Amino acid sequence: MLSAITQLLIFQLVGEVLARSLDLPIPGPVIGMVLLLISCQLREGPGKALKSTSQTILQNLSLLFVPAGTGIMVHLQRVADEWLALLLSLLISTVATLVVTALVMRACQKLQRRPQ
Repeated sequence: MLSAITQLLIFQLVGEVLARSLDLPIPGPVIGMVLLLISCQLREGPGKALKSTSQTILQNLSLLFVPAGTGIMVHLQRVADEWLALLLSLLISTVATLVVTALVMRACQKLQRRPQ
């Protein structure tokens, strides 16, 4: 388990270093995740330790939302003051996510249907 957590943190660190050194607009952890995906593809899947550790982390993912919920409660007055901007940003981002997902799905379906 310790080696898998170390592996995850190393990929995150490499992603963060790349994002900062190349001044990329993509967060370092996202770059690290893409690098981990490429690594897993090259090795034909994650190892047993990485798979087990990742499942354990995912099962406890809801604990990571506790600080965010606490922050909202602490700044509840600010949320009340800026409710319209928050609501609009939530609605627009949700619609944008749905549209992009639908377009990507349609493109993937076209690729699958195309004879090779």
